[in-house]
Amino acid sequence: MFVGRPFGVPVYVSPSWFLVAVLVTVMFEGQANDVIDRPASYAVAFAYALLLYGSVFVHELSHAVTARVLGLPVRSVTLHILGGETSIEREAPTPGREFLIAFAGPLVNLVLAGLGLFAHAVLTLPDVALLLLEALTFANLLVGVFNLLPGLPLDGGRLVRAAVWKATGRSRSGAIVAGWIGRGVAIACLITGAFLATYRTDGESGGGGGFGWLALLWSALVASFIWVGATQAIRAERVRDRIPLLSARRLARRATLVTADVPLAEAIRRAHEDHAGALVIVDHDGVPRGLVSEKAVTATPPHRRPWVSAGDLSRGLDEARTLPADITGEALVTALRRAPSSEYLLVEPDGRVYGVLAVSDVDRAFTGV
Repeated sequence: MFVGRPFGVPVYVSPSWFLVAVLVTVMFEGQANDVIDRPASYAVAFAYALLLYGSVFVHELSHAVTARVLGLPVRSVTLHILGGETSIEREAPTPGREFLIAFAGPLVNLVLAGLGLFAHAVLTLPDVALLLLEALTFANLLVGVFNLLPGLPLDGGRLVRAAVWKATGRSRSGAIVAGWIGRGVAIACLITGAFLATYRTDGESGGGGGFGWLALLWSALVASFIWVGATQAIRAERVRDRIPLLSARRLARRATLVTADVPLAEAIRRAHEDHAGALVIVDHDGVPRGLVSEKAVTATPPHRRPWVSAGDLSRGLDEARTLPADITGEALVTALRRAPSSEYLLVEPDGRVYGVLAVSDVDRAFTGV
């Protein structure tokens, strides 16, 4: 759900956030009821839920604003069940910028926690306001410290990545190290949750009197989030190693050129004769006008193909979907990101059709499958 565009950054709230808001309200209502009677205690508890996610929002917005100041485009900020996420279009080009963007979020939370402690010391507040101030101070301290844990995908992991990157000159090394540390942090979170689930407030181990199953459930969710994020970071670096090896010419499918009025069955027959894996629609002068969608061909039953023209299953070409056959590496990846599509026409320098590049083939080259 779109909620606004502060500082030019689109902000969205996932439906899962409302589930967390209800959960936080129920959990905090007991404390609120100590200072105010029901049903007003539920309103106070819900106010805390809003303030808690306000802290998360400020955290993510700090990342976004810092990234924009440093020249990196920001797609969006999204609040969800496990906190929030800032989507930045590309990675920081230097370890210094990576450090600044990563540290901006926790820094703001720690500053807010410090301001909360200062306000608590110098202000005399009503019981309800004091409770919310204490809870909000703790929440900012928790968000700030938790995000500084040294493992991806947390901000602390990005700080580790920046430090290793600076020391080694290789961003890949930083990401791999921070990813493996992140896996360790995930395991530590799960162990901590298991301990809290069986810890008794009287200091003895065993069931009852402790934080219970909720601590274990929440730690399991957090641990899975960190583990998956760390694993994805490690995998992404391995995939990135393959980028320089990508070659559109090597991945291209041979193409058969047909006019739009040719029946699909006949076009497929010609492609089989040519040992081609793609169909290009051309006009009567041989100028490419469109690409026949592989998915559309597959979805068309064989008995219908004689009665459907190839042009009916094609998508018109534009400059962004026409690439030079010699494009490789990062330039190829950038071109695919700039104009997402399932197929691209590859042309020689003199304008002749070389073939068709299917994104599915690029994906297989990335994954090594």
